[in-house]
Amino acid sequence: MVTNVITKEAIRMTDTDWPLKVKGILKAELKKRNVSYKQLAEMLEQIGIDDSEANIKNKISRGGFTAVFFVQCLTAIGCHTVRLEEN
Repeated sequence: MVTNVITKEAIRMTDTDWPLKVKGILKAELKKRNVSYKQLAEMLEQIGIDDSEANIKNKISRGGFTAVFFVQCLTAIGCHTVRLEEN
């Protein structure tokens, strides 16, 4: 049997809140590692992803990027664990 633990925060979130949450997670991981958008573009290039600094900045500022882009960025910066909730 699978138990589903849904936080109060998740219950209150709207469709517009979810992109903000994902954007915040990615930006926090970049900040923790002191990685600029230019450096991220270079790191992505090292794993075969060709994306410009400007395009990356636009994607992240909108917060409407794909899960694939999210995982590519995390992989490129060496992030192997992501916390979804603050304690």
